[in-house]
Amino acid sequence: MTGILRGFIRGVDAVNQRLGRVVMYGIFVLMGILLWSSVSKTFFLPSLWTLEMAQFVMVGYYVLGGPYSIQMGSNVRMDLLYGGWSDRRKAWFDLITVCFLIFYLCVLIYGAVSSTAYSLGYWKDAPFSFLFGVLTGAEEIGRMEQSSSAWRPYMWPIKVVMIVGFVLMLLQCLSELFKDLLRLRGETV
Repeated sequence: MTGILRGFIRGVDAVNQRLGRVVMYGIFVLMGILLWSSVSKTFFLPSLWTLEMAQFVMVGYYVLGGPYSIQMGSNVRMDLLYGGWSDRRKAWFDLITVCFLIFYLCVLIYGAVSSTAYSLGYWKDAPFSFLFGVLTGAEEIGRMEQSSSAWRPYMWPIKVVMIVGFVLMLLQCLSELFKDLLRLRGETV
């Protein structure tokens, strides 16, 4: 059983580390978009797409970089008490708090899947089966949701990015949970 846990931890950590190292350069994409927005507003006609594209890039940067942040332990912590605790006590505390985070991520994934199904034109009550049907070709896409801005991009791509990011974050939280369990058993991770 320990071998399976270690394999899961290695696999999830490797995927999130590689993706996180790529996504962290998204800040430069965001800066480029905002720079172009400033230049186009000053010297040319203002671009309609820049503000909303900057928001989309920021969502991708934040959501896809979240698992890497959790893995590196760079998320915000209250070190007032936590910093002085023993490794075993930290593992217990992390084990409890990661369970709350896993529940929260499950709720977020459900909401993201429902929202994505809606953006693809589905208004019924089975969004998971609809998205699975879309992927397998069994379901037809309806009238797709577009933004209400002047640019009017389709909303489903950023919603799919959110689903991927939340699932990766859930997998990273499970990896952290398994690391805490191994630490509590006295094993090195």
